[in-house]
Amino acid sequence: MSSEFHRASADVVVVGAGVVGAACAFYAARAGLRVTVVDAGAVAGGTTGAGEGNLLVSDKEPGPELELALRSTALWRELTPELGPDADIEYEPKGGVVVAESPQGYDALLTFAATQRAAGVVAEAVTDKDLASLEPHLAPGLPGGVLYPQDAQVQPMLAAAWLLRAAQRTGATVHPHTRVTGIDRTPDGRVTGVRTSRGTVTAGAVVNAAGTWSAGVAALAGVELPIMPRRGFILVTEPLPVLVRHKVYGAEYVANVASSSADLETSAVVEGTASGTILIGASRERVGFDRTLSLRVLQRLADQAIRLFPVLADVSAIRTYRGFRPYAPDHLPVIGADPRAPGLFHACGHEGAGVGLAPVTGVLTAALLTGADPGLDLRPFRPDRFESTAVSA
Repeated sequence: MSSEFHRASADVVVVGAGVVGAACAFYAARAGLRVTVVDAGAVAGGTTGAGEGNLLVSDKEPGPELELALRSTALWRELTPELGPDADIEYEPKGGVVVAESPQGYDALLTFAATQRAAGVVAEAVTDKDLASLEPHLAPGLPGGVLYPQDAQVQPMLAAAWLLRAAQRTGATVHPHTRVTGIDRTPDGRVTGVRTSRGTVTAGAVVNAAGTWSAGVAALAGVELPIMPRRGFILVTEPLPVLVRHKVYGAEYVANVASSSADLETSAVVEGTASGTILIGASRERVGFDRTLSLRVLQRLADQAIRLFPVLADVSAIRTYRGFRPYAPDHLPVIGADPRAPGLFHACGHEGAGVGLAPVTGVLTAALLTGADPGLDLRPFRPDRFESTAVSA
């Protein structure tokens, strides 16, 4: 990326080179700001590199996060041509299919979809007979599901890299393997830049887009942000002919996403990729930053996937990976200016929706940095909303 520095200046420093930080850098640079991006690791080396790349509206109930998702899916559709003629982020507007395994679950799924439709989501009821035409390899006997045409997928590491490359063409600089060691503030508390392992960057604004590690960045500025890691595993199959046409998951996945339990929760999530592999998830558990490989979790994921797609029983898994979702206690991202440290902005806490919500987070952050109207009520995402809430890790 960019060369060594000892002292530099910028209008804004973005801490984090995952997909959210990359989107913030892209839109801020496009707005005319001088942007410097720093990350303790490689580009997309944290949560972004361990994700499936889902762009979902199907798993969100009506409310502030769904509004973000609807705006962001529209932005993703526009992004590829904006990133340059050679950009390939493997954007696939393939849609999602949520399936129920019982008649009662199907009724509940239809009720949930009706509330989403009232909020602007396209959600089409699918009967048991129609499921077979949408996904021929689904297990027989399922009572039905809901088709979500707005769901899509990108390759998250490619997305982050191309966003940063486009930001660099507009003048941004990117410094991977550069750890932030301090955030400078004036005596009255205003942020004036960052100290890093490779030098100091003076800036009038700092954007905390450090994902699962955002609490530590916030602490460097003297503010508390209760972002915690929520571990997840993914199984990857051998490359195959097309067996799964959409993102397909069981209805219980929606409840698991919204759960605040620290215990292990798993639900069947199955989808193909442009390379022919099939990704199998999803698990959630709060175990700190423990990276221990759990065969028990992987077996549960495999069993659940086979229950949905029996054809996978004879397919080989070639690898597995795990990562940490940046979990906030109320399941909403943290987006906006921090009144406790003027000049500090947050763009983090998206949990498993960071890839999907990256563009809208970047647009909103750039608007705040330039004093423009974000066009959205950001109060549900304000950084200081947790101060009166007791949080247990």
